[in-house]
This record gives sequence, C-alpha cells and structure tokens, in this order.
Amino acid sequence: MPRSTVDVSHALATVLNGTRVVSTAINLPGPVTAHRLAALGAEVIKVEPPTGDPLASMAPIWYDELRQGQQVVRLDLKSDEGRASLHEFLADARVLITSIRPSALDRVGLGDLDERHPHLLHVEIVGDTTEPDDAGHDLTYEALAGLVEPPQLPQVPLADLLGAEQAITATLGGLLGGLTGPLRVGLGDAVRGVNASVRSGLTGPGSLLGGATWRYDLYATADGWVALAALEPHFIPRTLTMLGLDVEPADRSPVEDAFAARTTQEWMRAAKELDVPLAPVQQPSSR
Repeated sequence: MPRSTVDVSHALATVLNGTRVVSTAINLPGPVTAHRLAALGAEVIKVEPPTGDPLASMAPIWYDELRQGQQVVRLDLKSDEGRASLHEFLADARVLITSIRPSALDRVGLGDLDERHPHLLHVEIVGDTTEPDDAGHDLTYEALAGLVEPPQLPQVPLADLLGAEQAITATLGGLLGGLTGPLRVGLGDAVRGVNASVRSGLTGPGSLLGGATWRYDLYATADGWVALAALEPHFIPRTLTMLGLDVEPADRSPVEDAFAARTTQEWMRAAKELDVPLAPVQQPSSR
C-alpha cells in the first residue's frame, strides 16, 4: 500500500493554537521568527515603532509576506502610554520576542519585563550572546565567522535567517519544556555554528565544494548557466555520457566546451533522461 505524503505546513498549522506571541522585534530575524510561529497557529501581535518597521521600506514585498496573519500595532515604547499598552498585551501573552540590545531595553524603561511578567517565555534575539551590547548586523557577523569573500557582499543574510531559526527552536523548546523567563539567541552564535564547512575545508575557494573538481561547479551554456553536482561515483559515468566524453577530463576545458554548445533547456532534458544532478541557475527576482 503506497504511503501518503504529509503536507508538513498543513499538519503543523495548529500546533500553537491558543498561544499568544507578542513581538517587538523589527528588521529581519524577529519578523521571520514571528511569521513562522504564526504559521504554526500562534496568535501574533507585531508591535512596531511609530515610524513602522524599517523592513517595510527596505523590502516591502518580503515585509508584507512576513506580517501575514498577524495583528500589527504601532506603539511608542519610549512613552508611558506606549509602554502601558505593551504591558496590557503581555498580560495575556505566553511568548515575547525582542531584538534590542539589553542596554537599549533598559534605556526605554523596559528592563524589568521579565520580573513584571514572570509567566512569559522571553526570546531575546541579540547580536552575539558573548557581547550582547555590541553593535552589529548580518554582514559583521558573517565576516567574523569567515563567511565573506571580499569584495563580494553576501547574497543571503545567513546570520539573520539562521538566528531566526534558532529563535524559533528556542521558542518551541521553551514552550514544550514549560519554561519562563529569558532565552537569549545570538546572530553571531548562529553563523559560528555553520562555518564548520569552511573551517573543515569542505567549502571555500579551491575546496571540494569550492571548485576543486569539475563534477561540482557552475558552467556557461549557450544561453545561460547550469549547476552540476555530480559528486557521488555513480553519477560520473552518467555525466560523462551526457557530456559526450569517454573518460574523466584532466581539466575543465572539455566540460566547459560541451556545456557551451547547447542551451540550458537542452541540458536539462538530457540530465533528466540520464538522472544527472543538474539545475539551471536562476536569476534573482527583479521585482
């Protein structure tokens, strides 16, 4: 009897039903975290400053995606009225997400949140847990982790996104364990945890996954680019057959010449037929 495929998003959509989450976190890691928790069924109240979340002007499409299904309110947390409104929201909440330096939280008069709301699980997203008051952003944390190749800037904000994943895990783990109080997550910690591929020599210029073998690389076609990832031994003969080569090449030249002779779609049809791990290189959306 064939097994049915489970739609994970649908299956988990009610996991956090009845759980109220208040997030004062703006920019990227906090909104990504809140978005995922809302997708799991949580009731999310997104608190923004009077001027709104900066992400709305930097990436309006992504901002709109991340706030779907949430109640968005604007409060001036530097004012007595704004703080009073926040405390009202927190009275019935189970989770609070913040992404502000501890010293800044103190300066706006919210340094006593954990004492005032002992029922809350407070997920604090900071730059780095070792020095949470130091200034920084995704680029600085990626640079410190050795994930930046100058002069190119990162194409994906890994520290922000991995930090969000850790915040999601901390939230779910904290709720599962019945925890209250602060749980601190650091963006710098998150990328230090994934730079093992660079430290171990698996990735990076000249490494196995960084250009050392013709079997794992990018190639220009007649009308674009393709990504070849034929690492395992059983893919080698199939790839050589697809390329029209009798033996493994001593350098890239025969492979480059072969790919350049046909269009991307022609190569994709051939790869599908021979079961070769090949993909077209898509251009980032210009929307």
